[in-house]
Amino acid sequence: MIKVRELNDLTPEFAARVLRAVPMSRHTSWHVGGPADLFFVPRNDGDLAAFLRALPPDMPVLFVGLGSNLLVRDGGLRGAVVAIHGALATLERVSATRIEAGAGVPCARIARQCVKWGLGPAEFFAGIPGTLGGALAMNAGAWGGETWQHVRALETVDRGGTRYTRTPAEYRVGYRRVEGPPGEWFTRATLEFERKPASRENEMRELLERRRQTQPIGEWSGGSTFVNPPGEHAARLIESAGLKGYRIGGAAVSEKHANFIVNDGTASAADIEALIRHVQRVVQEKHGIALETEVRIVGESVVGETA
Repeated sequence: MIKVRELNDLTPEFAARVLRAVPMSRHTSWHVGGPADLFFVPRNDGDLAAFLRALPPDMPVLFVGLGSNLLVRDGGLRGAVVAIHGALATLERVSATRIEAGAGVPCARIARQCVKWGLGPAEFFAGIPGTLGGALAMNAGAWGGETWQHVRALETVDRGGTRYTRTPAEYRVGYRRVEGPPGEWFTRATLEFERKPASRENEMRELLERRRQTQPIGEWSGGSTFVNPPGEHAARLIESAGLKGYRIGGAAVSEKHANFIVNDGTASAADIEALIRHVQRVVQEKHGIALETEVRIVGESVVGETA
């Protein structure tokens, strides 16, 4: 846990706004995870930068949006969690074809608003169960569209609270992978689309209905668990390995879509992580393919737990 001295190092303004020992099960889509030492919701970009400057320089920091694609272990997180959902949430149209969005804006909201503005193709954002910040960090995509196809400018902040304006040329972007200036988090982005005067709302509804029919929507999951290997689909590999429905504790490989692991309401983070490792081992044995996790696994295990 964070030492009392380190809490006292915060300015009175921030010390009064920081929550302590917040269960991360309240802030992840898997609904599991132990407590975060500190939990902070910034008011805006400047407030965020000031908070980062106020923290002890060696204190770890984790940014969290909607908590999808994130598994927090049962022992919780040491350091500070910054919750950007509902905080960095401005969304506006800045030209005929460009929008500017904060990193805390849900991707589904971007999709809906672009349809209203007659901009596209942005419908694929409705299939990304997170915020723009997470979508930027991993080049998230759905239905053939990817986030970085539309990025034209970015704003970031580093651990010391320094803010930067970046261009896409400063990043190497691939399938579910983004590499750029180290030690920075995305806070805002300018995205460009084409003008699509005809309403695309029906098309978005059809895509969402297809998602509901093929994915375990409404169940507790972290989204897609594994990255699709080149020329393959993780779900096909998992299903053909006989793992659909396989269970460890309260965690199970979804019967509806094998690349989703669902929590039946009783799973621990250790159950989910153990199931992830089991799937990786079996797919490696059956197919000779090493599945890479799409979800990020963070935090400390409870003493005595093994995955």
